[in-house]
Amino acid sequence: MTAPSETRLFPVERDPRLRLIIPGVVAMGFTLEGLDGTIITTAIPTMARSLHTTALLMNLAVTTYVLVLAVFIPISGWLADRFGARRVFASALVIFSLGSILCGLSASLPLLIGARALQGLGGAMMTPVGRLILLRSFPRAQYVSAMTYMTLPAVIGPVLGPVLGGFLTTYASWRWAFFINIPFGLAGALLALRFIAEDPGAPRAGFDLKGFLLFGLAVGALQFALEAVGKSVASGSLVAALLFASAGLFTAFAVHARRTREPAVDFSLFRDVAFRTGSLAGGLCRVGMNATPFLLPLLLQLGFGATPVQSGLITFTGVFGALSTRILLPRVLKAFGYDRALAATSLFCAVILAGFALVSRRTPLWVLVPYVILFGVIRALQFMGSNTLTYADLPPEKLSAATSLGGMMQQLSVSFGVSLGAALLGLIEGPEHILTVGAFHTVFVILALLPIASAPFFLWLDPATGVSVSRHVRTR
Repeated sequence: MTAPSETRLFPVERDPRLRLIIPGVVAMGFTLEGLDGTIITTAIPTMARSLHTTALLMNLAVTTYVLVLAVFIPISGWLADRFGARRVFASALVIFSLGSILCGLSASLPLLIGARALQGLGGAMMTPVGRLILLRSFPRAQYVSAMTYMTLPAVIGPVLGPVLGGFLTTYASWRWAFFINIPFGLAGALLALRFIAEDPGAPRAGFDLKGFLLFGLAVGALQFALEAVGKSVASGSLVAALLFASAGLFTAFAVHARRTREPAVDFSLFRDVAFRTGSLAGGLCRVGMNATPFLLPLLLQLGFGATPVQSGLITFTGVFGALSTRILLPRVLKAFGYDRALAATSLFCAVILAGFALVSRRTPLWVLVPYVILFGVIRALQFMGSNTLTYADLPPEKLSAATSLGGMMQQLSVSFGVSLGAALLGLIEGPEHILTVGAFHTVFVILALLPIASAPFFLWLDPATGVSVSRHVRTR
């Protein structure tokens, strides 16, 4: 599909300084959102003791955050068009900062979960609206470069989170893992109001509240069912009932959406091949990969006896791999096209995930650290590639709805990845509730099947898909 021509003058063309300023401001929001998805992973054992709960139940604080993100993202596009993207983005940063304050003050797991939900509400408006601001600021030919600025913090944040959380937990308090967000969130809000021009987009009809509730309840039921698997928080019959209810609610929403002019979640976007493949096949791969920032720190601490700082530093080295993709991705896409590049990176993701099953207490650091760096390279290439593919062929008038739906799919891949990793651990650990190294190894091998399943969908892409972004010329 060939994207429609663009004739309007973009903000970065009116003022070249904004080529760095706008991505920088948006990146602050993406870094905070990605960081807080995993910043407590290395602190989980310490937090569990402080809040008088178990390490496995503490993953509720992780998944609640990303679940609320996913559930409330559909409202973000409507809010941006109704009240202006700049205003909504700045407000989201303030809400996120308030949630961070309450997280740091929490004295029990339920209070922490509630505060994480408020953080998630801020993040739900912050990330898709930031993505929308970026896409409206750059011409299509510069999408790969612009979206690298956007996606890189989303990739680095989850990897930076464990080391920062481990450092703060060891040398200060786990509460500072949340307090540290406050100055950055408030500074980002002020910078957004100063440098981002208001672009309200197209007028929107009234918000589809019924569709939003149907879809949100469906996602919530599915998420809780995943959370309950492997934990003694619900019976098997309740899990089955939740799955049945989720399927029924999704079906009811699908029927409702066909009868609504502007549904809360616009599934008609899936008719676009690039959007469908980037969000669904890319999301399937991301589910497996997104479990790793949750599982690896736990393996290093509970399996190998590492401290929070040690496990965080090892996990953090993946950042150096992710940074290299800023240069690698445009060259890879131009040389191979989306179909071959993303199929290959999916298979590499599977190999990398399965390889973690070979990591043991005797694995030397000079082997483990380069391996984690390689994981960062492959993960970032796949994530950024599928992310740019998602929006490659969409017309400008579809971007507001697309960033909402695409952002929701991306966040669900995080939530489902963490939940699936925890559920598999819970099922394998046995009745003694003892997490063994072997249990972690088995989970990594199972998760490797997901990227393998996504690879064929990328190979089935027409080589011409997304060429306006990849600039690939296929020679036969």
